[in-house]
Amino acid sequence: MNILTFDIEEWFHILDNASTRTESDWSRYETRIHRNMDRIFQILDETNTRATFFCLGWVADKHPDIIRRIDAAGYEIGTHSYAHQLAYEQTPVQFQDDLERSIKHLQELTGKKVRSYRAPGFSIKEFNHWVFPILVEQGIEVDCSVFSARRAHGGDTSLGMFEPGYLNVNGTLLKEFPINTAPVLGQDLIFSGGGYFRLLPYSAIRVLMRRSNYVMTYFHPRDFDADQPMIPGLSRTRQFKSYYGLRNCWPKLKQLLTDFPFVDLAEAEQQVDWTKVSHRDTNTIAINS
Repeated sequence: MNILTFDIEEWFHILDNASTRTESDWSRYETRIHRNMDRIFQILDETNTRATFFCLGWVADKHPDIIRRIDAAGYEIGTHSYAHQLAYEQTPVQFQDDLERSIKHLQELTGKKVRSYRAPGFSIKEFNHWVFPILVEQGIEVDCSVFSARRAHGGDTSLGMFEPGYLNVNGTLLKEFPINTAPVLGQDLIFSGGGYFRLLPYSAIRVLMRRSNYVMTYFHPRDFDADQPMIPGLSRTRQFKSYYGLRNCWPKLKQLLTDFPFVDLAEAEQQVDWTKVSHRDTNTIAINS
């Protein structure tokens, strides 16, 4: 099962960086999302591929035409928060207000219930599992935020999820589609999205795809924009992570969608036998298979 998803945000939505931290900071940057979305729509049309779009409420607010275009094309829309802030830097009240705001904007534009969520930067750690009850309270039924490996802005190895399963949230079951990894030389390697996808040669990605029974991808409009300006204030390491491989990402994605079949999250949800998946308790991290 290969799932195709896009996180719909602007090129300047760089996390944990002083010059791109707030909405007022974003007003200083040019808009590039329309041209980048055109490329995404083009490649999906050319390869006849379905995808799920995790959209910022801020994008829905500032560029409602993008959300309407996604919906009109029949693609599934989930929320990626409103203001693209790290969940573990928010209080529960801030997180809930942001989530509620994003859902409201998206549902008003599409007239459809928002059922799925992905945290900015996969910013779920063991100490902020309080996000899961809030997701359930706000009507989220499917989460795609768990990243069971170390990373700069998140990563929660305590849950140990590498394939679809249930999160037990105070007695309510939340469906989880985590990011997948592949074992390489004793290490869990991520290859299916973002900077990881841009960094690896396509030959390696193809091998890892063939070895994997479950792949959850995540791409951003900026991943296909080789001409975007350099964000000020980034360290050399952050510059590398954010800009390396942009020029080759478009042909790599096109090759990926040509070589392998993909489904959107809704279809993947139908394909999973939910009577046989593992359960994780978000309080005790116990496994109830």
